[in-house]
Amino acid sequence: MNTTPTPKPLIIVAEDEKDLAALIATQLEIAGMQSQVCHEAGHVERFLKNNFANLLLLDVHLPDSTGFTLMAELRKNNIDIPVIFLTGENAEVQKVKALEMGGDDYITKPFGFPELIARINAVLRRAETVNDGSITKNVSTHDEPFQFCGAEVNPQRLEVTFPDGEAESIGRKELGIFVYLAEHPNSVLTRKNLIHAVWGIHADVRSRSLDQYIVKIRDLYKRHELSLDAFRTVHGVGYIYDVKEPE
Repeated sequence: MNTTPTPKPLIIVAEDEKDLAALIATQLEIAGMQSQVCHEAGHVERFLKNNFANLLLLDVHLPDSTGFTLMAELRKNNIDIPVIFLTGENAEVQKVKALEMGGDDYITKPFGFPELIARINAVLRRAETVNDGSITKNVSTHDEPFQFCGAEVNPQRLEVTFPDGEAESIGRKELGIFVYLAEHPNSVLTRKNLIHAVWGIHADVRSRSLDQYIVKIRDLYKRHELSLDAFRTVHGVGYIYDVKEPE
């Protein structure tokens, strides 16, 4: 029986000490992982804007920035990669700051490689389960129902309930689109931003595929004679969910 081999996790090593970075990369390879070495924060940011990685080993001090500043920038750009901070400082205030910012772990130099590999594996295991409730990139099974153009969308049941009392099942991507539109009313939303929000920043999804899901949503409302006039196409750009503010 043919089995597909499990892909090796890709770890970014953001470390300006080149000898140490090379040594870490070698140990990762021995442990069955891939590595991408970056000596500057700018390199990390450019790489993650165009590629997926499973975890970031992030030195607090980099030549062009700090690890804390880089992590804040990544989060601002919706790059939600697990992070283990590396530093030569043992100050408790640094550790607290790293964890409060959303870092997954913190290890002080010098460290043993068995400990480093064990910590990486622990964070990777947590990362696999943290999104168990996720339906799409922007929706989870814990989200509350909400109104959209006169119908109630229920993420917990993947259903839309219409004023005629009927409830219809919807797919994951349609739900993700509903949620993104409802969270960004009265603003023109590009196709690219909508795709990134629902499918993820690294997804290879074409605008035509997105348009097919939009057609499904329009057909769904049409079957129940409910107007979608508030949800309009902005030709050449994307869409807008135009909600009148209460007077």
